[in-house]
Amino acid sequence: MKAPFVISIIQKVAEQIGAVVLVDPEYKSVGHITFKNGSKTVFRSTQLNINGFGSGEIAKDKGCSSFFLKHFGYKVPEGKTFFSKKLCEKISTLRNIDDGFDYAKELGFPVIVKPLNLSQGILVVKVYNKREYYQVVKKILRKTSGFIVERFHSGNDYRVVVLDEEVVVAYQRTPLLVVGDGKSSIIQLLQQKQETFFKTGRKITIDFDDFRIKRKLQRQKLTFDSVTPQDTIVYLLDNANLSTGGDAIDVTESIHADFQKLAIRVAKDMSLRLAGVDLITSDITLPMINYTIIEVNGSPGLSNYASIGELQTTRVEKLYFKILKALENEPIGKFS
Repeated sequence: MKAPFVISIIQKVAEQIGAVVLVDPEYKSVGHITFKNGSKTVFRSTQLNINGFGSGEIAKDKGCSSFFLKHFGYKVPEGKTFFSKKLCEKISTLRNIDDGFDYAKELGFPVIVKPLNLSQGILVVKVYNKREYYQVVKKILRKTSGFIVERFHSGNDYRVVVLDEEVVVAYQRTPLLVVGDGKSSIIQLLQQKQETFFKTGRKITIDFDDFRIKRKLQRQKLTFDSVTPQDTIVYLLDNANLSTGGDAIDVTESIHADFQKLAIRVAKDMSLRLAGVDLITSDITLPMINYTIIEVNGSPGLSNYASIGELQTTRVEKLYFKILKALENEPIGKFS
């Protein structure tokens, strides 16, 4: 069985620097590294000991990280956190599902509703009315105890990956979409896209039953059986997440210095040596006029970015090489 992408990259880089990697055979994503100098470290999928525990945990909590980003003067979406009935009772707050709806009305539909601490674009939804709001929030609260309601911002979605005050990767993320050929139905185009993912090594399984896809089609007066004209782009999701079938456009060589400096400052202020800074702006290759930081990720996954081609895979390998060398040079016993 082929090792997961991140594990294979870590194993390849470790061999280059003479380190020994031991991977748990049951989970296949948890490992231990012993370096030539005797230093040791552990990892779980994309989570390595490059960031401190506290900063990594804050980055996971979208509400907390947004609070700190705003405090440091960065532009973030206007939003508030709300909680399940059980958690509201526990922490003595009235910010429940109904308060969330009142706040959504105050912001003005459409708004973005997303889980407080889930990743990979799970249940991130652009909602347009009361019915959609309650449907989405109830789904979220079945998985986690909190959610965020925030103002919707239009623009292009980018991720900028920073390591030790250097931008190493930058790319635009587009939502799941298909391009019409004048003869195939949308479901057929989507199936073709799924096959392409498998052929190129992207371990993405499109959820054909995702309620968000059906709703997005309805808004465009389309169904899975619709046949669209040649070269017509049909977006199937609102959130531009690669884990849900979105695509990446590499802008590492063309990102403007303004945005490089911004991403580096964000990572530094959030005490993250490694960070994926997700932001919305009109064009990241031009001087910075406006932007909105969506969130900051302390363990950015790059397998989908690497699937673009050999150059991108090489960039990811170089990133992990730098991470492992940094961990190797940590003083022995620092984490003990």
